Amino acid sequence: MKIIKLDAIDSTNSFLKDLGRTTVLKNFTTVTAKQQLNGRGQEAGTWVAESGKNLTFSTYASFLALEIKNHKYLNFAVSLAVLETLTHLKVPNLQIKWPNDILAGNDKIAGVLIENTLKEQKIQAAIIGIGLNVNQECFPVFSRKATSIKNCLQKEINLEDTLQLLLTSLQTKLALLKEGQFQLLETQYLEFLYKKNVPATFRNQQNVLFMGMIQGVSPKGKLQILLADDSLQEFGIKEVSFA
Repeated sequence: MKIIKLDAIDSTNSFLKDLGRTTVLKNFTTVTAKQQLNGRGQEAGTWVAESGKNLTFSTYASFLALEIKNHKYLNFAVSLAVLETLTHLKVPNLQIKWPNDILAGNDKIAGVLIENTLKEQKIQAAIIGIGLNVNQECFPVFSRKATSIKNCLQKEINLEDTLQLLLTSLQTKLALLKEGQFQLLETQYLEFLYKKNVPATFRNQQNVLFMGMIQGVSPKGKLQILLADDSLQEFGIKEVSFA
């Protein structure tokens, strides 16, 4: 496993993508940065982390032509790798907020951005970007409150050890993906899905509030919510949020 360590970069995902245009990337080539100047999240979102206190990295993973219809399982595998790492570190009350935010209690502790390379309706490879709050104690005000491993455990965490632990978990979960263990990945993911089967208030793109209960994730990777009239509706990223 090749690890490239940088002091500062706009985005580790972008750096790794550019590197792949000029060289042949080996599986699990990883780029880490002490500081991301323009870290990216889902759907043009941003990821902000204090320099030198967190893990911000991207990993290149190649696949044996994973069919696009199974793309949600890649998301499941990566989310579960982060969750497994935090479980090993004994961070309590872990949950996965669809599609791939990791929460400790109700606070965001990690985020994921996956960018796929497609060919003939199949995923040939992916650049997996992960931001994990490790030793940062104070955070800017966002729509969702953030936390860190240090805040949860009240102790300093070794960044290098945590990175190695996470990369090992990532390899293990992606191996399940390559083996076609889709049902196992889904079962594990749904076990930790935030607010599953719990009545909650949501907001749609039209800013309309409605009640519902999360049931799961559709074959196309959309969030399934059971509405008050007992109909099951599906929502894509940014189409629904918690009110």
